[in-house]
Amino acid sequence: MQPAVEIQPAVRRSAWMILALACASQFMVILDASIVNVALPSIQRDLGFSSTGLAWVVNGYLLTFAGFMLLGGRAADLFGHRRMLAAGLLMFSAASLVGGLAADPAVLVAARIVQGVGAAMLAPATLAVINTHFTEERARARAFGAWSASGGVGGMAGAVAGGALTTGLSWRWVFLINVPIGAVLIVVAMISLAGVRTVRRESLDLTGAVTGTAGLAALIYGVMQSTDHGWTSVPVVIPIVAGLLLLAVFTLVEARVAARPMMPLRLFRLRKVAVGNGMLLLFGGIAIAMWYFTSLFLQNVLGYSALRSGLGQTPAAVTFVVVARLAAALLPRTGVRRLILAGSAFFLAGFAWLAQAGAGTGYFTGILWPTLLVAAGIGLTFPTLMAAVTADVPESDAGIVGGLANTASQVGGSVGLAILTTAAGAATADGRPASFAEGYDLVFLAAAGLGVAIAVVSALLPRHQRPATPAASGTSDPHPR
Repeated sequence: MQPAVEIQPAVRRSAWMILALACASQFMVILDASIVNVALPSIQRDLGFSSTGLAWVVNGYLLTFAGFMLLGGRAADLFGHRRMLAAGLLMFSAASLVGGLAADPAVLVAARIVQGVGAAMLAPATLAVINTHFTEERARARAFGAWSASGGVGGMAGAVAGGALTTGLSWRWVFLINVPIGAVLIVVAMISLAGVRTVRRESLDLTGAVTGTAGLAALIYGVMQSTDHGWTSVPVVIPIVAGLLLLAVFTLVEARVAARPMMPLRLFRLRKVAVGNGMLLLFGGIAIAMWYFTSLFLQNVLGYSALRSGLGQTPAAVTFVVVARLAAALLPRTGVRRLILAGSAFFLAGFAWLAQAGAGTGYFTGILWPTLLVAAGIGLTFPTLMAAVTADVPESDAGIVGGLANTASQVGGSVGLAILTTAAGAATADGRPASFAEGYDLVFLAAAGLGVAIAVVSALLPRHQRPATPAASGTSDPHPR
């Protein structure tokens, strides 16, 4: 049954508030994936974590975030975007409070796992809200540009904010800061989306939910284990094989068994959904190479502190924000393919330049300028892909498509991190700055190859995106700027 949606005139007037809500929620979700990293040594000292256990302060969040995204997206379609946004914010904020007050390692890890589930409810709902409230092509492009920029800024702000909070107050504030922010966003969600009522009188596909979520979680867990164990080891092979088998069962259930599937396979008949998600998988590796490995280069090769490294990447973050907004303005005129090809050219140039860096490389000549090129490529590519994947999707499937897009990017990042870490590992074994530089240069060359692969896959996209026809329930162009 199609959802019955009513949008009152007040919703049109509050379009800017809806966009601000979606951007702030996305910022908080991505910020929390990175802000903890700088605080890890303090957390280990205060709570007595083992080295293995400490990794789960990060991995527990990332695992449930990526694993539950599809379920969160379909739940948003069935139970309403406002409900899922508010519920996700409440769960995220409550888990942050528990984490900030934790006196035991197990409590903190459990709180991070629940935080990840809350984030998996939030992220697809923010995309669905944008997709259903910004239906005019230019308005949607601008909205996705702002949404993408907020996530990028959240990721980059994590190192700086984490360092400042940990140094000036306590590591507990990297969690506690989410509580007042979450409370404000819950109120904004209830007010700005008050005129939207979504009713789906159908039950959740439980078999699909269990097999899909368990399959993604097992696959990602196995990939995460590869950083500590070989790819052919039992801790890696068993969860990866189990995950792939569960995902195969999930596909069979969705295609043949479920009367109302959690993820309708008919969505993959939309070329932009199928091809766009393939490119988002590749893009996940690009993002990891840019933000994660350039940070390691600054610290392990040039000797920067974590905080100084975050500041050193700030110009790239600013470039990403500016270019993402520019891409939003260009998308209706140029279409998807041209922006993707331009972004891929920036990836190739920037990563090829970064791959020349060594232990004696200066920051301004060897790091700053190539990272600005890569950041420009990300600004052109990421919001364009997100807008393309979600365009022309039935309103009743906006949540699951948003969940699928987020899942593709997260899984691509997890797999990319594992593979690229393995590629760099052999060269960095002796711990010398020159060896680290050699390993990271291999990563940057591989990332340049991913940029070329994205350009090749983009040939499968339509040449030009036709203007979207506003849905009957959508808003007029609010011209978010």
